[in-house]
Amino acid sequence: MSDKTMSARDVVGRLESGMTLGIGGWGSRRKPMALVRALLDSEITDLTVVSYGGPDVGLLAAAGRIRTLVTAFVTLDSVPLEPHYRAARERGAFELREVDEAMFMWGLHAAANRLPFLPVRAGLGSDVMRVDPSLRTVTSPYPDPVSGIPEELVAMPALRLDAALVHMNRADRAGNGQYLGPDPYFDDLFCEAADAAYVSCERIVDTAELTKEAAPQTLVLQRSSVTGVVETPNGAHFTSCVPDYGRDEAFQKLYATTPYAEFAERFLGGGEHGYQNAVRDWRAERER
Repeated sequence: MSDKTMSARDVVGRLESGMTLGIGGWGSRRKPMALVRALLDSEITDLTVVSYGGPDVGLLAAAGRIRTLVTAFVTLDSVPLEPHYRAARERGAFELREVDEAMFMWGLHAAANRLPFLPVRAGLGSDVMRVDPSLRTVTSPYPDPVSGIPEELVAMPALRLDAALVHMNRADRAGNGQYLGPDPYFDDLFCEAADAAYVSCERIVDTAELTKEAAPQTLVLQRSSVTGVVETPNGAHFTSCVPDYGRDEAFQKLYATTPYAEFAERFLGGGEHGYQNAVRDWRAERER
């Protein structure tokens, strides 16, 4: 098995302006924040971002890096609507394509299976079709077993990605990725839907350790769908990465209530080491 380890800077060096970038995790949970911070430290912009959005979207939107956002929501969980995303959206900083959560998942499934679309009932009877008039419906070629009438379904287009960023609890050097928390979210689909997938993790371990104390089904990422692996301890901060750590609610509140320029000046721009040190300094000041 090939060694796919690299640095966050290496990952960003493989990304380009104008790409369609998928970001795994869910809301303010297990987001690849160290990779997002590395992306913010570059000149890459004009991105189409595909995400069950959280602070990843908030930071990229506030920094002016997003051209188009495809999402089902953008939340900090304990803060219902991500404030930096909201501010950027209100000033018309990017185009927004909103879809239902299940439609989003089906779009990833379609891309992972290299299909142009997949039919789904989600979205029917809602305003999703009105908000995005580019969406189409398709009539089933088979009659309904009860009514005998072919069913009309939403034709959810594939969410094809140039690259994906996800965060795992553990990974090996070959790209097998393991989650240890209560929910895998859809990180495997993000990787399978992308031309290149980059996995950050809390710790890189030997392959044998991945199943030594955890069930095989925790190996949600297979090396065949992973391009690179980055060890980033505390790399999901301030989002949660259970069971390694929970969401840093106090820091998230600071993020949510601080103007982006002020937050960026204090915590971003000094690389991941600088960010983690700045967070430790802030925590020490707070505890005095």
